Amino acid sequence: MEDARAYEELRVGFTAAVSHELRTPLARLLALLETASLPDVDRDQLLLDAREQVEQMTELVDDVLFLSELESGREVVALGRTPALAVLQDVRDRFVESAERADVAIAVDSEPTVELPLRRRMLDVVVENLVENAIRYAGPGSTVTLSARPGVLEAADDGRGVSEDELPRLFERFYRGDRARASRGTGLGLAIVKHVVVSAGGEVEAAGGPGRGLQIRCHFPVSESPA
Repeated sequence: MEDARAYEELRVGFTAAVSHELRTPLARLLALLETASLPDVDRDQLLLDAREQVEQMTELVDDVLFLSELESGREVVALGRTPALAVLQDVRDRFVESAERADVAIAVDSEPTVELPLRRRMLDVVVENLVENAIRYAGPGSTVTLSARPGVLEAADDGRGVSEDELPRLFERFYRGDRARASRGTGLGLAIVKHVVVSAGGEVEAAGGPGRGLQIRCHFPVSESPA
């Protein structure tokens, strides 16, 4: 009974949060459409701005559906093991252009033999969200280093960092600090990272501070070598 009540409270709260997050881009889109009827407006720019708002809503819906998929049990998170290096390199290559636009460099540091206890798709999702978070918030001139070693996946940047009182809240759904609220992020990226890692039996932690960058570490159970 207590579990059912707690789940219902979580569901209601999550639904309210999603509704709140969708209102902002919807309001902006409505304002753009109303502006389009005015004389002497730059309609090409309005279309670009409207597309950006639609893309933001699409990203939010995709993230919400992915979390729902994980929570419903339809997606097996930990199924076998995946060599980390190829995934880190693949994600780096996919995000190199957006990273360059943000003046953020991406480095990879892992031995070829390191494996992590996640399906490839799940590992890819985790690394993608870690990279996107760094690109959005680390700041110009920074470098994010993706590293893997037995039982640990880390994304560490040398950017502007966050206040220490924000660190425990970074993995909350829809949480964004004062600086992050100006970003197009959905506020779900690190929540997804935490959900995947915890579902695989691991845990996550954040470290850093203002001017000291941000380090996100994902710890996984390490299989014992056979005797």
